Order: sequence, then structure tokens, then C-alpha cells
Amino acid sequence: MPAPPPPARARRPTLLIVGCGDVGQRVLRLVHPRWRVLALTSSPARVPVLRALGAVPLVGDLDAPATLGRLGGLADAVLHLAPPPATGSDDPRTRALLRALARGGRVRRVVYASTSGVYGDCGGARFDETRAVNAGTDRARRRVDAEAQLRWFGRRCGVGVTVLRIPGIYAADRPGGHPRERLLRGTPVLVAEDDVYTNHIHADDLARTCVAALHRGAPQRVIHASDDSELKMGAYFDLAADLCGLPHPPRLTRGEAAVQLSPMQLSFMSESRRLDNARLKRELRLRLNYPTVHQGLVAGLAD
Repeated sequence: MPAPPPPARARRPTLLIVGCGDVGQRVLRLVHPRWRVLALTSSPARVPVLRALGAVPLVGDLDAPATLGRLGGLADAVLHLAPPPATGSDDPRTRALLRALARGGRVRRVVYASTSGVYGDCGGARFDETRAVNAGTDRARRRVDAEAQLRWFGRRCGVGVTVLRIPGIYAADRPGGHPRERLLRGTPVLVAEDDVYTNHIHADDLARTCVAALHRGAPQRVIHASDDSELKMGAYFDLAADLCGLPHPPRLTRGEAAVQLSPMQLSFMSESRRLDNARLKRELRLRLNYPTVHQGLVAGLAD
């Protein structure tokens, strides 16, 4: 009697990463080769880099919807890391992506990297994901628009959508992601009585959060992708300065900051909030490698 044929190998799920920059590449290293990974890029020059990391590069531009083709028929899951445009109050890039995904009908899960800026200024309050959004800048309104589009897409097409609201991302090996660079520039912070609470996540923990959300994210659910730290901005940079052996940054009153700093810098110093991350730990069952910025910064110096 002939031997039975070997069992068929299970098909690897296919993940499409849209916006495969620093965080996307960290995710790619975590999921490859268990997932087949496609990476959308608008730059043909990045094709060799993405291919070397194990992805199948796809050249397409979210600002040119005709280049997205039959994107929706290629992947089981999508990790949407691409930012909105730099102007306007809506996100046409997300709209173009969702239209392409809807044409294919294959995608069953989407994870979107949003921002904690959608809450606006919360006066230092500590809160969970049930708090209503109250964006105070067009930059944040574009994210609110993207979130609304994704939720509508999930309900209409039966796709599980998880929205990660992300604060400041840092890592020693992330371009522009270590406070040392800002300290060396001497960028000021606010005096203690005017200072704001700020939230953080290490880039490696964010990548792990993205992977956990792909596997365990509940449909149409928001998650705070934040660590456990509760620091004001000045205390964060003082801590980094002490660890790096650098002077503390100069301190300004809010009135002085309004005169000396750019509108972009001032906007980050005008919003104070503390994110509750219990849902991240409970629902995604994620144990942070760097639960505090102190641990993350120390690990970066050791590396």
C-alpha cells in the first residue's frame, strides 16, 4: 500500500503594511516568516531595503489612488501606519486606501496607528478609551477623520478594526527618537507650574502592540498604546539629561514660550493628559518590555 501523502502545509496569512517606516520595519522583524508580508511604498528606491527585510514590496501612492490597483485582494490583514497629509482637516489617504481594500473583499482585520492627540488638552486628567475626542489642531482632526472612516469601513464590510491611540514614540535606534538630540539643541521646556503631562511608548513595545492587535484586537475597539509612566514633559527631559550626563533644558513660562517657540512646539506644550493603559494589558494581554521611560532610556544607553 502506498504511503499516505504528507499533510498539506497551512497557508501563511498575508499582512499588508502601509507606511513601512521605523515601526513597520520593527513589526516586520517580529512577524516574518510566520506571516507573508507585503509592504506598500511610494518610493521605488525603498524596494531593495524592504525586500532585504523579508517583505514583498508593492509600489503605490496613497496620494494617487489609481496606483493602488487591486490592493484589497492581496492581504488578510492590514497594518495602517501611514500618516495623513500635512494640511487639511480630513485624511484622503485613508479614504483612498479603504476604497482599494473594499474592492478586493479579502481583508478581515485592520490595525490603525492613530494618535493620543485626538483628545486635545485634558488638563492633566487620567482617563481611559471611553473619553470623547476633542481635537484642538488640524493635525489631530485629520486623525479623527481617519478613525471615523475606518470604523465606518469596519461596520460596512465586516472587518475588525482596532485603533491604537499612540503618544510620543522613543527609542535610541529610532531616527529622531531619543531626547538626547533635543537636549543637545538646548530646546526649552515649561516651568513646573505651567508644565504638561506627556505620555510615551518605546518603539519596540509599540511594534509588539501592533502584532498583539493583529491577533487579539476586538472589532471596532480603541486601545491606548502607552506605557505606565506619568511624567510631566520637563521631568522627562530632566531624566534623560541626567542619564546622558547633559545639562537640564532651560525652563520658560508659558508666556515666554509663546514668544520664543514655533507654533508646532507650542502645540505640544499646550495639551496635558495621562493615558490609562489597562485595556492594552487586559485585552491584548501585552506585558511591556519597557513599562517606564526610565527603563527604556537606560536600555537605550546600554545598547
